[in-house]
Amino acid sequence: METRALLEAILFVADEALPTEDLAGLLELPKVTMRKELESFSHDLAEDHRGLVLREVGAGWRLFTHPDAKPYLEQFAASVRARKLSKASLETLAVVAYRQPVSRAQVAEIRGVDSETALQTLERHGLIEESGRAPGPGQAVLYATSGLFLEKMGIRSPDELPPLADHVPPSNVVEALERPFRTGEPSNDSTS
Repeated sequence: METRALLEAILFVADEALPTEDLAGLLELPKVTMRKELESFSHDLAEDHRGLVLREVGAGWRLFTHPDAKPYLEQFAASVRARKLSKASLETLAVVAYRQPVSRAQVAEIRGVDSETALQTLERHGLIEESGRAPGPGQAVLYATSGLFLEKMGIRSPDELPPLADHVPPSNVVEALERPFRTGEPSNDSTS
């Protein structure tokens, strides 16, 4: 990839201003060369009337939305699609993503709390959808992730999700964390 494309990608995902020195180190370029590239990139964005601007602020460089886009961004921010998901919705989304197809009762059992509101929110956002009915009594609705979820995650199928094992602590750590909450087991708390 070209330097400009790499800079754009890095600055797009950065959650704070990045110093010229840091960017130069990342892309293995001299600081002077990096500064010229950043200034050129900033100028080109302004000249091309793009939706983004690159500014040197405080401790470094950062991408911002163009000031002229403000009224449209305010309108978008007020829309249902722009609202961020709650922790409960994110947990529910993770359960659906890794256990799909899954019923509301199964999600609640895994999370340990009722998840109907979170499921409704995810469905309203288009991140999950009904994928059928469970066999047997009641024929519960089954949920699965949607095409929009795959798009947002940048994957083609749920098979491409990162393995859960990468995010689960070893069993001895889980055991130590759960021990104080079990009834009838002595605690290792020295204050008792």
